[in-house]
Amino acid sequence: MRIPFDQLKAECKRVLLSLSFEEEKADLCAQIFAENSRDGVETHGLNRFPVFVKFVKEGLINPNAEPIVTAGLGAVERWDGNLAPGMYNASLCMNRAMKLADDNGIGCVAIKNTNHWMRGGTYGWQAADAGYIGICFTNTIANVPPWGGTEPRLGNNPFVIAVPRKEGNIVLDMAMSQYSYGKIGQYAADKKQLPMPGGYDTAGNLTTDPEAIRETQRALPIGFWKGAGLSMMLDVLLTALTGGQSVADITNSGNESGVSQCFICIKNPHMHDSLIEELINFTKTSALVDPGNPIRYPGESTLAHRKKSLDIGVHVNERFWQELLTM
Repeated sequence: MRIPFDQLKAECKRVLLSLSFEEEKADLCAQIFAENSRDGVETHGLNRFPVFVKFVKEGLINPNAEPIVTAGLGAVERWDGNLAPGMYNASLCMNRAMKLADDNGIGCVAIKNTNHWMRGGTYGWQAADAGYIGICFTNTIANVPPWGGTEPRLGNNPFVIAVPRKEGNIVLDMAMSQYSYGKIGQYAADKKQLPMPGGYDTAGNLTTDPEAIRETQRALPIGFWKGAGLSMMLDVLLTALTGGQSVADITNSGNESGVSQCFICIKNPHMHDSLIEELINFTKTSALVDPGNPIRYPGESTLAHRKKSLDIGVHVNERFWQELLTM
């Protein structure tokens, strides 16, 4: 099904208002859910909305809470999210990091005790759209084994880098696992195999079977041992910056709530646009493996998907759409 963007947002907002969200928070959160689906990240758009509602009803997300600043030193601030909606907290933190960058050239806001931010790329686009370089990352519940291990002890800890560009922002949004669990779940629901191995089966073999990976919880880290190391270092950074819950603490709690995140903004009045264009053009001159599959810079597919969604409607899963209408 395809649904007009404004209709998708309006239905999400209607439900959030019924859950005692204030107007501003309901509008922002509904906007982000709808934008995620609009940009093709359905796993963190409409498809994730029922889980978000469930967490609100269970008290893991407090719609009336507000984040607070607990410490500051120059361009760096530490915040407590007070279990407010993760998208709301993240948006405020990135806005604050921009303000700190205005004053210092660079700004960093680290927040503990917050909730899932949905698509991390949202906040990279937020910074780049405003003309800033943006970097952000989060920890998660354990869902990736350390290299050499068989049990999940690391998070897939999404990491985002965004650079503004007149012809279309360059935005890298990636998890530390080869496929996010949302994407693995989407392939499983569609009864499709992954394009490339994404984890291990019960026999310890690499597999493209999403159901097998969900059963073992042995997602493949990007770059094998390198991705496992990067995942751990992001968690170490977040723990050091925020004093909040690490992947271990989040996992022991049994729910992916009370996570830690970091938002960094850099104000750079001279982006050296011509040099960036040379870099992109040089990259695209490579011979293609598949002539029908051109090389794209990070964020290019998102822009194409966004345009299509706004032209002909946002693609939605009919089951999730009907569930939303009955909430």
